[in-house]
Amino acid sequence: MKNSTNFAHLGRPTPDLGTAVNPDVTRASTLLFGKAEDLYRTDIRAYGRHGSTVHDAVKQCFNELENGAGTALTPSGLSAVTLAIMANVKAGDHILVTDSIYGPTRAFSEGFLNKIGVEAERFPPRIGDKITDYIKPNTSLIILESPGSLTFEIQDVPAICKVAAEKGITTIVDNTWSAGLSYKPLGLGADISVHAATKYMGGHSDIMFGAVVSRTKAMANKVAKTRKFLGLATSPDDAYQILRGFRTLTTRFWAQEKAAFELASWLTEQDFVSSVLHPALPSHPDHALWSRDFTGGACLFGVVLKPASEAQVHTLMNGLKYFGLGFSYGGYESVAIYCDPQLNRKFGDKLQGPLVRFGCGLEDIEDLKNDIEQSANKAF
Repeated sequence: MKNSTNFAHLGRPTPDLGTAVNPDVTRASTLLFGKAEDLYRTDIRAYGRHGSTVHDAVKQCFNELENGAGTALTPSGLSAVTLAIMANVKAGDHILVTDSIYGPTRAFSEGFLNKIGVEAERFPPRIGDKITDYIKPNTSLIILESPGSLTFEIQDVPAICKVAAEKGITTIVDNTWSAGLSYKPLGLGADISVHAATKYMGGHSDIMFGAVVSRTKAMANKVAKTRKFLGLATSPDDAYQILRGFRTLTTRFWAQEKAAFELASWLTEQDFVSSVLHPALPSHPDHALWSRDFTGGACLFGVVLKPASEAQVHTLMNGLKYFGLGFSYGGYESVAIYCDPQLNRKFGDKLQGPLVRFGCGLEDIEDLKNDIEQSANKAF
């Protein structure tokens, strides 16, 4: 069954007489029991924090999306990442984090984890099976993101996961970029795939949500237990919004993916552009890896401008009419950010100019091209 069909039907009630097409939203903190003997059962929900029917439907969607054995839901994308990490580390451990990782994940790894006795070390994103050079006897976890959050390197996830599995090291992949539609890291050997469902699954830039999808039942149980320890919970209203987003996910995603590739291709021909960082372009240094492991692109890519002053970059950004200036993506509206102020890299080649990141929404592609062109004419 295709994703578009699957997501239109998952989690729906069995039709009877006038049955609603979607599950009910149950708002409850206290759950009541008819018998005292049932209060401490472990095979049923005992408290509102543990979820509801609509949460179950959302978990089913994520399991189907990633072919996962179990999903834990969280209040944000970052909390999904930190939950996956906390479930797999302890004091005295050493972990490896790709240098191209999402900034807040890096900050958590190098800041908070350091306080509890976990050493986080960065590694070059293109290292592949040479990751062995960074592994220590106490390495417990490798955190990946492919492509990289700002610089769009493609990682050889199968090679890294093969080394990790041989050494008993857990692997986590932040799979937000692809929405799980154009990339399947669990099928490439990763133990956990993490999503900021805030983005594509929400689809309308009005909700925060996260998901941790595990390849095995044992890992799913470990994550679920840690989630319970940490008291993480998501509201039924938020879960309902994510379920609703799943209904149209494939339609929106592939429309945005197509627009992003067309826009990226057009930008390669513009005089003010030095290079375009979109792995689906043949000019991308990791295009061969992308072609091997991915079935498509996504809405997000980077553009390295020709050398320009910060004032020129600000003029370009401030002149955009249809690209909102904001840090998320995957919603119905196009967005852009100037990346240089947050670039914090230890490895990799120096970029030849300022870096701007574009995320395509659902606007007409010609309007998006014209928007960038009119603003660039003012800036350069």
